[in-house]
Amino acid sequence: MTTKHVSLTDAEIRKLANTAVRQLRDQRYPELRFRYSSVNRARGSWHVVVNGKWGKAGNYPGLTAKAMLLALPQILSRRAVDANAQSTVSTWCRVGELLDWYRDRMLRDRNLSAKRKAGAKSAITCHLSPRLADLPLADLDKGTLDRRLMWPLQERYALSFVRLVYNVLAVAMRQAHRLGLIEHNPMGSLRFGDFVAAKIKPKTSRLREKDLPGLLAQLADHFEQEPAEAMLAVMMLLHGTRLGETRCALWRNVDLAGGQWFIPSADTKTKQDHTLPLTRQAVALLIRYQASQAKRGYRGGHVFPAARSGPLGPTAASEIFVRLSRREWTSHDVRKLARTAWMDLGVDYLVGEMLVNHALRNMDATYIHTTAEALKRDALERWHNQLDPLGLSVLTGETEPGQEIHQKPLKATADVASSENLDPSQGSMQ
Repeated sequence: MTTKHVSLTDAEIRKLANTAVRQLRDQRYPELRFRYSSVNRARGSWHVVVNGKWGKAGNYPGLTAKAMLLALPQILSRRAVDANAQSTVSTWCRVGELLDWYRDRMLRDRNLSAKRKAGAKSAITCHLSPRLADLPLADLDKGTLDRRLMWPLQERYALSFVRLVYNVLAVAMRQAHRLGLIEHNPMGSLRFGDFVAAKIKPKTSRLREKDLPGLLAQLADHFEQEPAEAMLAVMMLLHGTRLGETRCALWRNVDLAGGQWFIPSADTKTKQDHTLPLTRQAVALLIRYQASQAKRGYRGGHVFPAARSGPLGPTAASEIFVRLSRREWTSHDVRKLARTAWMDLGVDYLVGEMLVNHALRNMDATYIHTTAEALKRDALERWHNQLDPLGLSVLTGETEPGQEIHQKPLKATADVASSENLDPSQGSMQ
């Protein structure tokens, strides 16, 4: 192998690319080697040799001579402590390059939901890249991050959203470091609390139990014109399901005879299969709704079909709640309302968590496993029986719309989201 000793610079590497020299060395840096690619002489690779052990540091021209020489002391220090330590040097110079890599990787990850991908992509495109793309990775520290990202964001957005953006950046940095793509994680010792002292409070629910009679009356009227729209909201109210879990329901997973609704793991946030008992009221409502679909000529497999094919999309589903509420409440407020009402009914905490399909700790799951279905059914039967005199019976067809409904007094409820009543270890209601 032909080796030539030179002062390693990009200019020298380009100059000797047209010769037969295979390897370059620099007497100032005896551990460093540069080798030309046998396929393309415009390219090459950097290697660090310590006690006869070779370690590849990176590829040229992505890793320039100047960048390699700057990184060499750290590599030698690392390998002096551990001879088997990596010699890899990131070819990324700026935060934007790392963010581009993470966005591409994340969008191609089949294990992530479309919603999560869209949220992370938006955080990178709209907030992280505009503020940090030109920042050298070596200059990313607590003060710089606070000045360029955290403080400007908290002036304009809710702290919960600021934390979401921060977490996307933190995950990108952590993933790159774990894969050895960056030598040091500049956010490894940072926490969201370092930048924001205020505690993020759960959002209060904009629907309360006192609103149930009016809500059910509105949904009963709406069912006559748009049964699918009303049914989407009612199913969430009856079972506390998420919008995505509800809109993707399939008739083959709704067992009217057996009284059970199965939600496959592909449609749940927890990525676990979820089953819900169907009460007498729920079955009656579903039979009425199925008949309305048949009357309109639909005999497909989706409980909530899209206009063309497949299930109702996330945007279309959200727009339904915009129309129903006139922007005064959201689908998530319906879910919160159900969870809060179960608390007031005295439903066991763990049963409520299972109904809303929160991820349970191993001990909790073991504790409730044997009697889970019976307890869930009892809770929903009590809930639906309470809703009957408030207007649910009109929707199920057991009471005519014009018939007087005698309301029972409801227990007082706090103006808080159900997540404030949950065990702190479980997090907020999502």
